[in-house]
Amino acid sequence: MTVDMPTPAQSFKIGTRGSPLAMAQAHETRDRLMAAWDLPQEAFDICVIKVTGDLIQDKPLREIDGKGLFTREIEEALLDGGIDIAVHSTKDMPVVHPAGLVMDVFLPREDVRDAFVSLKYKSLSDLPDGAVVGTSSTRRRAQLAARFPMLKVVEFRGNVQTRLKKLADGVADATFLATAGLRRLGMDDVPYTPISADDMLPAIAQGAIGIERRGDDTRAAALLAAIHDAPTGARVAAERAFLGRLDGSCETPIGALAEIDGDQLRLRGEILSEDGARVLTDEATGPIASGPDMGNAMALRLLSRAGPGFFTS
Repeated sequence: MTVDMPTPAQSFKIGTRGSPLAMAQAHETRDRLMAAWDLPQEAFDICVIKVTGDLIQDKPLREIDGKGLFTREIEEALLDGGIDIAVHSTKDMPVVHPAGLVMDVFLPREDVRDAFVSLKYKSLSDLPDGAVVGTSSTRRRAQLAARFPMLKVVEFRGNVQTRLKKLADGVADATFLATAGLRRLGMDDVPYTPISADDMLPAIAQGAIGIERRGDDTRAAALLAAIHDAPTGARVAAERAFLGRLDGSCETPIGALAEIDGDQLRLRGEILSEDGARVLTDEATGPIASGPDMGNAMALRLLSRAGPGFFTS
């Protein structure tokens, strides 16, 4: 197949949020496309698009609209033809895409673990009773309430620098970030400790960069196929099938992790009530191709055990 290559005169437009992490992910996507197709940097244009989740900083995310907070405006630009592809943190992505859009390309997944960040303590287990932990994640709040009920949790939003300043100002004793984000930003100076997935199951697709395009754009599809990481795609498909069957969002207390060993995929899932009083877990292993079916089946098993109103209890 002959591919119509981007040129400096007719650049390939990459849409993204404007945060440092989002920009790093867009640059990684561009650099991989440049290497795959031997193209100059000038053949690409990174377009920053403001999204609702970044514009509203004075409210907890769960009090706004739980789905599409970090994607809606970017997807509108994609549908309108203002950009050719959109680069996302897959954990922020609703499972159902707007009509006409698909996300079937993923870059190699980074470290999936949550990171414990503190200027005074090394780990969660070091925190004394009554210590204050800041987080805006409903999942992390529920997991903390379930496993460390002696801690106090406060709302905490902002980029890495903002959160570190809040820690220095004594707003909280500790907070969480995604290890993947810290690694992609090269922030080795941040005092963090990765938390084992056995202790805190991560968000769906955490650490995975997803690339969205128009479904009928064969040119974009051909260009992107060269940088797709199939193992990451298989893992994300299983986790997102689990999330989709639960009808969850990135602001629902749900965790999951798919891992590949040889030709087998292991999927772990967890749902929690918002207050952490109830925690239900499940696990399954099967052929890699069966990941989405495993995710669906696991969600149905957990829902049958949970009963109505589980996530709001």
